[in-house]
Amino acid sequence: MRLTLAIALATSLGVATPVASIAQQQPNAAPAEGPPRAFTGADLFGLSIAADPQISPDGHTIVYVRRSADVMTDRMQSSLWLIDVASGRQTPFAAQGSTPRWSPDGTRVAYAAADGDRSQLFVRWLSSGTSARVTSFPGDPQALAWSPDGRQLAYVATVAGEATTLGKAPPKPEGAKWAEPLTVIDRINYRNDGPGYVKPGRDHLFVVAAEGGAARQLTFGAFDDGGPLSWTPDGRSIVFAAIRGPEADRQVMNSDVIAVDVTSGALRTLTSRDGPDAKPLVSPDGSRIAWLGFDDKRRSYENTQLYIGDRNAGGAKSLTEPLDRGIEDAVWAADGRSLFASYDDRGRRKVARIGLDGRVTPIIDNVGGDGLDRPYTGGAFSVSRNGTIAYTGGDASAPADVWVSSGGKPRRLTQLNAVMTASKALAPIRKIAVTAPDGRSIDAWLATPPGQPAGKRAPLILEIHGGPNSAYGPSFATDVQLYAGAGYAVLWTNPRGSTSYGAEFANLIDKKYPSADYDDLIAAVDAAIADGTADPDNLFVTGGSGGGVLTAWIVGKTDRFKAAATQKPVINWASEALTMDNTLFTSRYWFTKLPWEDPMSYWNRSPLSLVGNVKTPTLVVVGSDDYRTPVSESEQYYAALQIRGVPTALVKVPGASHGGFTSRPSQSAAKASAILAWFDRYRVGAGGNAAPKP
Repeated sequence: MRLTLAIALATSLGVATPVASIAQQQPNAAPAEGPPRAFTGADLFGLSIAADPQISPDGHTIVYVRRSADVMTDRMQSSLWLIDVASGRQTPFAAQGSTPRWSPDGTRVAYAAADGDRSQLFVRWLSSGTSARVTSFPGDPQALAWSPDGRQLAYVATVAGEATTLGKAPPKPEGAKWAEPLTVIDRINYRNDGPGYVKPGRDHLFVVAAEGGAARQLTFGAFDDGGPLSWTPDGRSIVFAAIRGPEADRQVMNSDVIAVDVTSGALRTLTSRDGPDAKPLVSPDGSRIAWLGFDDKRRSYENTQLYIGDRNAGGAKSLTEPLDRGIEDAVWAADGRSLFASYDDRGRRKVARIGLDGRVTPIIDNVGGDGLDRPYTGGAFSVSRNGTIAYTGGDASAPADVWVSSGGKPRRLTQLNAVMTASKALAPIRKIAVTAPDGRSIDAWLATPPGQPAGKRAPLILEIHGGPNSAYGPSFATDVQLYAGAGYAVLWTNPRGSTSYGAEFANLIDKKYPSADYDDLIAAVDAAIADGTADPDNLFVTGGSGGGVLTAWIVGKTDRFKAAATQKPVINWASEALTMDNTLFTSRYWFTKLPWEDPMSYWNRSPLSLVGNVKTPTLVVVGSDDYRTPVSESEQYYAALQIRGVPTALVKVPGASHGGFTSRPSQSAAKASAILAWFDRYRVGAGGNAAPKP
């Protein structure tokens, strides 16, 4: 069976409980004539989430991005809002826009917004409330950065190039309708997940007057230059990161910190080690540069460290090596004596002050991300001159809101979803203790169905994160709420290989994933059974990307689960290494040899090698435009299961990439509904649950 809509799948399977009607089965559901109390797929259109909060230099005002679902276009739309920090009062700033950035004097805000079919750069004068477009360049502006005097804006944009040609077609008669011309691909990384096949052109730096006018290109060549951008205090140079040089396209992560002279365009490369040096930040007095990076040891994971050096990045030293956590973002304190940095720690994102002596002083521990479907860590922050921090934060009760912290006291400024969540019976979430077979402690969280009576067991869904070097946490997630609203307990964990527990823990799976992370996941399931929550006869498993790999690996090693749903998995490491978007990555960092040099090492770690053991009914779900774990991976597994006679179905999410798998609310809801329909088909009936079907 091959279907493209998850709702259609639910119907074809004979399941009469799509997401929107699941609430009617729940004990706490509202009467049919009233609004449903259970969280449903339709509720995805009522959610809003805060992102990219930027606090003004004086600390009095925050401009942030509010992302909300538009039911008519089925897309998340971004608008800009202002918050008065003292009162919490909100006012609309722009009906659409992203990446807002304050001018140094706090009188203006630059931002990107759509203008026709492309994005352009705008500036808003707060005193008059008037906005003006300052660019007309065809490339979408990114990485906006004000010059210290507020007179110019630097940004990154794509410069179109000429397509490669080989030979030519014969002359076409006037008026003839011929096929499209040949496409010639000669770049190493020729497609990217999300944007798709790479168009001719490169990303470069530009500057433009803050009041508008002709933009000036600063960097050139067959290289991609990237942000964020940082001006020196004298306004003469901009510091950025890029992979340049004769072998640039054959590098994966070997970026360097580079300074460009704003007047002449002359470049100076400031770092040169083997490994990424990125996100450079010039200190307020211009005497130092800070940046993020690590020595590339060709392992699957390294902690990204915070480095500082002199104004030329000389005498570099790491401030965070003893912390043993990966730094996500950093910003200088106004006095230049310390930096503020964010990092994940045991499934939670934190912000700390990092002294120039390496001393770490945690300040915030509830930073929340801008994702909705699964409980990944994440989040953003900014800092005013007086040290007030604006950040996205929250917990498992709602998507991220805007928070502020001053003097170590956090305060919530928005409650974007209070009206909706107050009307819903959401799943309670708690942490449970898990001990792996080798004695390691594994973090895990458990959501139970709303209104679940104490002492009553529920069917359990094990939800596995991707990466595999990433982390889940106690955050709001729509998939979790939809599963729980359908009567399932939901378990998610951070098995070995997860980030936020140090480099040693993350690299326990280096060159051998999947491996003992399987044991950690099974131990978590056993813990949920032992504490009386999970029904041992009603176990289900799902996960996406790396979680899809582990889902397929699990059903190849055990028959404990009634059904499985592997989402956007890798099934055959050799084919994935040769078809994924980042061509050089897999064979360089996850294996010691190339696929044709040691094919058995790739095969032995591929879930396809275990398909002969699979008896568990397994759904396969993938985005039709996935270039990270390409559609061919899912189709291989679907075909193998069909050949084996294992119950299966293939669900494709039309137009969806790997990273944009659930970016459209209807598809996110439909995907969850399809998985629930599949699980309901094999769920042992009890107390109104669906009866098992042949």
